[in-house]
Amino acid sequence: MPKKQAKEMDEEDKAFKQKQKEQHKKLKEIKAKAVGKGPLATGGIKKSGRK
Repeated sequence: MPKKQAKEMDEEDKAFKQKQKEQHKKLKEIKAKAVGKGPLATGGIKKSGRK
């Protein structure tokens, strides 16, 4: 029983890390685009990223 749980957790962890990687990449792209727009753009991104 514990072994099965551990495997499921590992799969979830992999998926979670993959998701984080993709979000991080998107954030970098958005920030790069927003550089010329001032602090307002980055402030909005930070708030939405905390959910």
